[in-house]
Amino acid sequence: MMNSSYVSYFTLAAYFDTELFKYLYFLLILSLYALIICANLLLIVVICMNRSLHEPMYLFLCSLFVNELFGSTWLFPFLLVQILSDIHTVSAPFCFIQIYCLNVYATMQFHNLAILSYDRYLAICYPLQYNTRMASNKVIVLVALTWLFPFIGVGVLVSLSAPLQLCGNIINKVYCNNYAVVKLACSDTRVNNIYGLINTCLEIFGPLSLILYTYIKILKVCYSGSKQTRQKAVSTCTPHLASLINFSCGSFFEILQSRFDMSSVPNMLRIFLSLYFLTCQPIFNPLIYGLQMSKIRSLCKSLIFGKT
Repeated sequence: MMNSSYVSYFTLAAYFDTELFKYLYFLLILSLYALIICANLLLIVVICMNRSLHEPMYLFLCSLFVNELFGSTWLFPFLLVQILSDIHTVSAPFCFIQIYCLNVYATMQFHNLAILSYDRYLAICYPLQYNTRMASNKVIVLVALTWLFPFIGVGVLVSLSAPLQLCGNIINKVYCNNYAVVKLACSDTRVNNIYGLINTCLEIFGPLSLILYTYIKILKVCYSGSKQTRQKAVSTCTPHLASLINFSCGSFFEILQSRFDMSSVPNMLRIFLSLYFLTCQPIFNPLIYGLQMSKIRSLCKSLIFGKT
């Protein structure tokens, strides 16, 4: 038996020998990472540089894109190093830092989507009171809380996992995962499980409940409102709904893998499903918002091609 004081590193057992294909995988991951950086940075610059986009919805979108860069930075460079490495190990301190940052990213994603749904709810259901209800100081507070709560909540989660006595150091993933570490524990993990459940309810199901409530209200207004109201709702809510469904499905895949035995599923498919919400969402969001929202799309064209 070994405890956490002797576990100086973890072995990531999900990697397998791909021979010469590892260079192809390296180029694919590198290209995706470069595309994510360029796409998210482009939209952040466009929103920051154009005063016409200094509105609550676009500022919340800017927070969303910054979060995409944050999460990608703590995953993609790590994957690139591991793909080329023959020994897939990671130091314990870095492993817990990665757990912290990736959990913050995932939690913040739900928070950003919840704030965006609340913003659309006010804009569609209370258009005459929107500017009053979504004043600049309120926008600042909402963005600050969106970032503050995940950093604190996940910090407690990791602080409970780090001191656990461990019976091994093999993680069956391609990156560090909190539940995978907890499953290695020899000591009592009831506190971890209880806090994990509470944190999940507050940080994930809480935002999802707000999103569900706001869309029920939006649908009621659209059903009884004018054609113009319905068109406005569809144009502004479609990207948000697409982003929410995509991220929720990816998160659901990851939860299934963490909680149930997936040994019968091919290894490549398991890796793809575990990485989906971390790799596809950062490129999905800038593409769906950049292409769907005409105001952002036209400004992006002006910035890239110099057209007005």
